[in-house]
Amino acid sequence: MTRTLLIYPFFRRSLDRSRFRFPPLGIAYVAAGLRDAGHEVSLLDCTFLSRDQAVRAARATGAEVVGIYSMATMLEDALGFAGVLRGQCDLLVAGGPLPTCDPGAFLERFDVVVRGEGEQTMVELLAAHEAGADLAAVPGVALGRAAGAGQIAGAGDAGYADPRPFGADLDALPFPARDLLPNEEYIRFGRRKYGYSITTVMSTRGCPYQCEFCSNVVFGASYRERSPENVLDEVEQALRLGYERISFADDVFTLDARRVRAICAEIERRGLRFAWECLGRVDTFDDATAAAMKDAGCFRVFFGIESGNDAVLELMKKKITAAEARAAVECAHRAGLEVGAFFIVCYPGETDDSVLDTLRFATSLPLDYVGLTMPYPLPGTALLERIGGRLTHDWRPQETLLVDHALTYDGDFSAAKMRFALLKGRTQTETRRRLGRFAPPALKLFEGPTEALFRRLR
Repeated sequence: MTRTLLIYPFFRRSLDRSRFRFPPLGIAYVAAGLRDAGHEVSLLDCTFLSRDQAVRAARATGAEVVGIYSMATMLEDALGFAGVLRGQCDLLVAGGPLPTCDPGAFLERFDVVVRGEGEQTMVELLAAHEAGADLAAVPGVALGRAAGAGQIAGAGDAGYADPRPFGADLDALPFPARDLLPNEEYIRFGRRKYGYSITTVMSTRGCPYQCEFCSNVVFGASYRERSPENVLDEVEQALRLGYERISFADDVFTLDARRVRAICAEIERRGLRFAWECLGRVDTFDDATAAAMKDAGCFRVFFGIESGNDAVLELMKKKITAAEARAAVECAHRAGLEVGAFFIVCYPGETDDSVLDTLRFATSLPLDYVGLTMPYPLPGTALLERIGGRLTHDWRPQETLLVDHALTYDGDFSAAKMRFALLKGRTQTETRRRLGRFAPPALKLFEGPTEALFRRLR
């Protein structure tokens, strides 16, 4: 059968501050599907490699088919691998979030673009390739110029196959091929970074909400669940590899409270003792759910709050309120869970007042972790459509000592003003976290002058 190489082209930067570093489940799922179909599969996760090491490793596989994953932050490296491997394989395939929503960026360099969920599409694509059949007949693909599709400009052209429907039965999928991942590297990284090793499990796919800034192009607005038994079977497999904790990577783990409690009950039934974290929605979280999660080993929950101003939350189409956010954070805190929250500052359409509302709101909450970012109008988002032609350049990595964010569009706030807001927010929330009940006097001295300076910046 076909020798296949799947590449995850992420390279850690020298000033990498992210606390989130997990194995790539997406291509591990694709690898598992291909292996079940009888193909010889290699997986190259570049997270702990230099670019030279990764290129040498890719060439050494002698793969006939190469699939390269990409999101907006990986475009340059994905295209770089395509250039290096172009003449050394029979079929070059792009997949992931960015190729799904913007295939045109890849059609010049790749033979095929896989759009949406890739497991079944890749199996059928390789079968068609081996049989010499028409690749355009495989649902979920777009053909690049190298595959003879000619000028491709839109979804109605001959180079685009019909979309692939979402798979309904997630329990039928083989578990991700974790044995192909550099697990020992991730375990060492986690223990060095956090004091424990942690990996991800995805118990659902998709999110029914449509926040303006969210690029959920692979799973779309679908929402599908795995059974608690199937989820815990995979958890046990991951724990056997040496991981100590699990991060549920669902877009919104707490969407269905009854299902969350069923998973907690299954953990208890099996007598499993492991710590885990998840991402919740503030309007789907209550005391009973928090208590069940805590009893079942949950140690931390993250919420995507994004703003402390209700008008901005409405603009973002978050469908939550600041009051609901406060109630959920305090509920989790009461249950003894660590609480993290994410915020976007200087969102298109904001004012100085609304930005400061968010910074004050974030500072007022009992949070153990606060993630602050400037807006990114990503491909496939309604936010990108709203700002129209104001996009100035693609995302690019920043190597700065203080703030690793770059403004990618012509906004209402300058890059300097946005960065000041991020630094101000981080200083306030860290002061609150470190000083606890002694923080108010220090914050009072800090907030007044920095708010005045923020208003003067343009």
